[in-house]
Amino acid sequence: MSRAAQPGLQAAFSAALLDPDLDAPPGLKAWNGSDPVVRLAVNRNNVLSSLIDALADTFPVSQALVGEAFFRAMASVFVRQSPPRSPILAHYGAAFPAFIASFSPAQGVPCLADLAQLEVLRVRAYHAADAAPVTAEAVSLAMASGERTGELRLALQPCVSALVSRYAVVSVWAAHQGDANLAHIHVDQAESAIVLRDGLDVLVLGCSAGAAAFVTAVQQGHNLGDAAAMGAVASTDFDLAATLALLLTHGALTALQLPPRLDA
Repeated sequence: MSRAAQPGLQAAFSAALLDPDLDAPPGLKAWNGSDPVVRLAVNRNNVLSSLIDALADTFPVSQALVGEAFFRAMASVFVRQSPPRSPILAHYGAAFPAFIASFSPAQGVPCLADLAQLEVLRVRAYHAADAAPVTAEAVSLAMASGERTGELRLALQPCVSALVSRYAVVSVWAAHQGDANLAHIHVDQAESAIVLRDGLDVLVLGCSAGAAAFVTAVQQGHNLGDAAAMGAVASTDFDLAATLALLLTHGALTALQLPPRLDA
């Protein structure tokens, strides 16, 4: 077989692995002389099961909520549509929440897509890089900026993210950790969260929609004043001081700097 033919065969083989309706690619041979069609079927089952297992590891609460049979059936559809692009299976499934949102059989559990997104953020936080948190001295100096305090630029740890949901996904997630009673949760109640890693522990911190909006605004490059204004618009109970205290307590801030004056 020529080198030029190999990429085409590899692509055909990869497609056949994930689609049981496709025939084995022509020219396929087994090393021991056995039927390549039979060998492909074995590999197909192994690959599909392994990828579904990887999703189950990433989305344990989502699976618990809908049951293993439904979850694996849904995951098998996703795997065939969106095979992994990286050999690191811990990163696989980032697109699964969006898939769930458009998957008709899952519409009977409307909070499922947001719950899955929360689980994606937890995995992302766990594997995120570390950065040195801002020092207390730097915070004190920055907060003494007087009338320019609103111009402060904040930087957050790579592990930090925020989620705003129309559903009680934080409570549902907590219930599956044994921290709440699922029967007492009003699923249609909106909840938000800040997800971060503190040491080796990934934390899901329930917060106001304003606090989540503030974190998102900071990550988008807005200064302290603008981010605080966006937090206040998102919810009337937004508390800037409490939000900053929360981030500082968990070492989530890595920088707090005043930019040079434009007229300097």
